[in-house]
Amino acid sequence: MEKETTIFGIRAIIEAIKSGENIDKIFLQKGLKGDLFTELEQLIRQERLNASYVPFEKLNRLSKKNHQGAVAQIAPISFYDIEDLVLNVIESGKTPLFLLLDQLSDVRNFGAIIRTAECTGVSGIIIQKKGGAPVNGDTVKTSAGAIFKIPICKVDHIKDAVFHMQASGIKVIAATEKTDNTIYDVSFNEPCAIIMGSEGKGINPSVLKVADEKAKLPILGEIESLNVSVACGAFLYEAVRQRRL
Repeated sequence: MEKETTIFGIRAIIEAIKSGENIDKIFLQKGLKGDLFTELEQLIRQERLNASYVPFEKLNRLSKKNHQGAVAQIAPISFYDIEDLVLNVIESGKTPLFLLLDQLSDVRNFGAIIRTAECTGVSGIIIQKKGGAPVNGDTVKTSAGAIFKIPICKVDHIKDAVFHMQASGIKVIAATEKTDNTIYDVSFNEPCAIIMGSEGKGINPSVLKVADEKAKLPILGEIESLNVSVACGAFLYEAVRQRRL
């Protein structure tokens, strides 16, 4: 099994970016200055990489080495191009079933969803470049290795993925409580993509607005919502059930 790689040091990270390393996230020290640091920041913006400004103590926990205020994590997988993936799935003759994760932030939920997605035959998972859970060693562990068996794409914004799905003839279904329709009122038999939102905020309103359909899970108890990975599993297995009828 591949393992997560951590790069430390400003110059080392600059060179890694320039050499095309598959960098998942960069952590930068708050308030750090200097020409080299500025060069790194410019490169991050240019390449639209996922970066966070964190306290010095956080960087010390990420790396025991002389990190110089910058630590980067290389993803243990290679990401797919969404256009190539969608086209390949359509040409394969299988009915597409994609999963769009709108800034899901908990790595354990992310890993659990990847595992369920692989078990239910999901064609691919699309995540946003910034703001979501990292693709790292913890993701590998919680997915039970499923992350190596299912295509994952990164896009600038989930709306980009929604529009591409729709342009490709794939219906986009948003998992949200803001609807009267349950998953039993929606057809998953045709090519479709399911959007799952973040743990705290759900699906971004701008994303929700452009979805083709909305569906929710019936809640019979007093707790108003389910854990997102559990909810995702319910949606995916309803799709499996309908497609097996």
